[in-house]
Amino acid sequence: MDIAYYLPEGILGNKDLVRMYPEWTEEKVYSKTGISSRHVVGAEETALDLAEHAVRRLFEAKNMGGDCVDYLLLCTQSGEYRLPSSACLLQKRLGLANSIGAISFDHGCSGYIYGLSLAKGLVSGGMAKNVLLVTSETYTKYISPDDKSTRSIFGDGAAATLIDEVAAAKIGAFSFGTDGSGAEKLIVRDGTLFMDGPDIFNFTLDVVPKTMEDVLAKNNLTRDDIDLFVFHQANKFMLDTIRKVNGLPRDKFYVNLETTGNTVSSTIPIALKQLEDAGKLKPGMKIMLMGFGVGLSWGATIITI
Repeated sequence: MDIAYYLPEGILGNKDLVRMYPEWTEEKVYSKTGISSRHVVGAEETALDLAEHAVRRLFEAKNMGGDCVDYLLLCTQSGEYRLPSSACLLQKRLGLANSIGAISFDHGCSGYIYGLSLAKGLVSGGMAKNVLLVTSETYTKYISPDDKSTRSIFGDGAAATLIDEVAAAKIGAFSFGTDGSGAEKLIVRDGTLFMDGPDIFNFTLDVVPKTMEDVLAKNNLTRDDIDLFVFHQANKFMLDTIRKVNGLPRDKFYVNLETTGNTVSSTIPIALKQLEDAGKLKPGMKIMLMGFGVGLSWGATIITI
């Protein structure tokens, strides 16, 4: 899979947070979250803007144009309007063909996994040859100035992934889960985000082990067959706990949100691109991907490099 990502120019560092919330220290923020800075959009900047930048970076890196795209998937909970679909707006901005399919879906933290399943289905079913999967969020626009805990975690960002027939064949079987009874644990009401951190934490510790075993079984693999575990980058404390509870090797478990924060649906593709840029992805490697959070929803798959 070819991936590119874009982070807005605005940066909110831990020094800025301490000025906003003097009862904190930079060390305390970092120890709790594993984040030293996060990128944030400007007042006039939107998720659609970030999405466009991410796609154009992908096109430039691969020396390709939009004429190869025959289906556009946009995952965002920060849509431009209630209607029309932001996917349609992105199609116009990018100058993609009028003959393509384009849909938006709003699945948050597990959205990249769901997007990969949709892309694989479209390609495997012969409905598309080149699917452009874009994830983009601006959660920082929804956070109350009084909510210091949530503000310390989330950052804005977007990623673009191109899934062609070769890439689709390297995406394995999926495991999914949904529990709408937990919808109010992470929700935006009247324009303001509310997150019940402890309950989200407990939910994650409950579903991750089961989902891990389920996706391994569906792909006829064992834990020892997995070269890397790349999970939704929620916060360092949660990821460290997941790794310890599930007995996963530290050197196989990717954690890197220090300068990005939790970018929601974009954390996994950003992580994959960072690993690629660092030369840590080798042909034949098997990587378990897992997303979990808002919905409540979760999903996992295994890709082969």
